Amino acid sequence: MRITVSVSIQADDDSPAVADDVFTCERTSPLSPDTVGLHLDEAKALLSGVQETMVAEQAKAALAGNAVCLSCGAARRHKDARQIVVRTLFGVVRLSSPRWWQCGCTTHAHATVSPLAAMLPERATPELVYVETKFAALAAYGASARLLTELLPLGRTLHATAIRFHAQAVARRLEDELGAEQAGFIDTCPAQWEELPRPDLPLVVGLDGGYVHSSQQRSRKDGWFEVIAGKVVPAEGKPTCFGYVQTYDTKPKRRLYEALRAHGMQDNQQVTFLTDGGEDIRDLPLYLNPQSEHLLDWFHITMRITVMANMAKSLRPPPPDNDIGDDTPRLDPATEVSEQLERLKWFLWHGNVFRALQTITDITMDVEIAHEGSEQARMAKAIGEFDSYLRANAERIPNYSERRRAGEAISTAFTESAVNQVISKRMVKKQQMRWTPRGAHLLLQVRTRVLNDQLAGDFHRWHPGFTHRPPELEQPAAAA
Repeated sequence: MRITVSVSIQADDDSPAVADDVFTCERTSPLSPDTVGLHLDEAKALLSGVQETMVAEQAKAALAGNAVCLSCGAARRHKDARQIVVRTLFGVVRLSSPRWWQCGCTTHAHATVSPLAAMLPERATPELVYVETKFAALAAYGASARLLTELLPLGRTLHATAIRFHAQAVARRLEDELGAEQAGFIDTCPAQWEELPRPDLPLVVGLDGGYVHSSQQRSRKDGWFEVIAGKVVPAEGKPTCFGYVQTYDTKPKRRLYEALRAHGMQDNQQVTFLTDGGEDIRDLPLYLNPQSEHLLDWFHITMRITVMANMAKSLRPPPPDNDIGDDTPRLDPATEVSEQLERLKWFLWHGNVFRALQTITDITMDVEIAHEGSEQARMAKAIGEFDSYLRANAERIPNYSERRRAGEAISTAFTESAVNQVISKRMVKKQQMRWTPRGAHLLLQVRTRVLNDQLAGDFHRWHPGFTHRPPELEQPAAAA
């Protein structure tokens, strides 16, 4: 059995349709699972043949409409012809692109014109760039290249460098659309806020950091650089995430502000920012919203206390002083410090920073009387760092107990999942790869757009004929 697929092309005028055979296959063996339907290589050949015929006819029709001067109608004089290459999802198409002399009826900036090259300034179709960018955001560049080459009739071997180039080009375009950085973004007054509609429930924003391996490592200390990831959780609707490399990004406040605006934040809307209290992101939410509150999340407090509690188990009492005959039983510093850490945790849970700092002083004294050694030194260092940590974030420590009973957010545990989703799954865990700050930052921009289901909307905005419609433009299915 021979199967032939033809493409029938009907022009806009009344001329008869033209048919062109683009694919032929044969089936001679009995019907079996391995002979049913098209094989992958046959499907590639079919798509490639249809694409080549379709694009050639489109180019022919476009050139016919520009063969005469648009001002006076005189035929353009031919100068020469060059070949342009257009890369699509279904093959590489090579088109003859003629150059014509401009008509002398008007003044032109250039003596010649190449209509086909002007109509196709980008040599890769938006569909191809979109698919490459989406795969690159979800998997390694090399793995994406191999998978797309296996499944699509690209007409060439796709390299990881090409996918990275297209993904970074999309990221740069998104970066160019981002507005300028500002110290503050809301310039209205409280009198104007009263006239605004009643806002929704508060937005909750979690900010946290993760580390990726640097490609410019010269020592163990500079082998990693930090990436900031965040998640905006509205009262209703889907949360969205964002990320950036703090040492590379020049517009972090603008990025956070636009993420809030995407959820409909009004000037009078309440926003709760939860951070880990780190110096690098502590001041990021300042001046973004006059109705905002900035809190130290409970998760990072308990995590530090848990680490110190484990360290306290290794503390030992000092040896008796035999020179003075002191045989008095020694108190166990491990028990004392553990009990004090529980008190410290209870004070912080109720927002009593004053008593918490007093308890840290007591813990420091208990550690000092322990047996001198490496365990005592590490514990003393941890206590000192935690004391500085609390003093730097004292004004951001609320009464977590009251907030918990009221059903309000107290932890950025949801942000921990965002760090894993945005950074770790693509850049760190089980990935033997290194990054430059620029490369990591640009990839984060397209990755977060993909995770937020926003990339299709960006391409639809840039290219109205783009076929992957964003979710907000999808029409609801008709009732059965």
